[in-house]
Amino acid sequence: MAQRREAREAVLQALYASDVGKGQWTQIIKSVIKPKVSGDTDTFKFAERLFLKIVNNLDEIDEIISEHINNWRIERLTTIDRLVLRMAITEFLYFEQIPTKVSMNEAIEVAKKYSTKKSGNFVNGILDSALNQLNKDGRIEKKGRGLIETSLNS
Repeated sequence: MAQRREAREAVLQALYASDVGKGQWTQIIKSVIKPKVSGDTDTFKFAERLFLKIVNNLDEIDEIISEHINNWRIERLTTIDRLVLRMAITEFLYFEQIPTKVSMNEAIEVAKKYSTKKSGNFVNGILDSALNQLNKDGRIEKKGRGLIETSLNS
């Protein structure tokens, strides 16, 4: 699990470089992600996939965030909070093997480490609201052991 945290932190830095520096994705992957997670091929592949899923689905992800930040525009969020929310929602939607609770907990911890004192609670609230809506809309599809909720009475 520590490798995934490192990967998420590398992706956060890559997203920041992309958001602020407007760099090319391939160059950002080579210069930001690869040096931070180069020791483990699986971790690098996870980080690269997460980064590319975010940048390739940015409009959809930002629309989901915007629906849950009442009376705010997404541009007004702190950069780190916005990027952390993007990562978690991407994991909700596109990473079938990662439980949503893991994605939420990781996002909260990364926000607390890299953003403001209140960011953990803020990120938790937005993600909880977004996850509830995504579940209602049938957009969360998790597969694998421990990911499918079942009832003992069924």
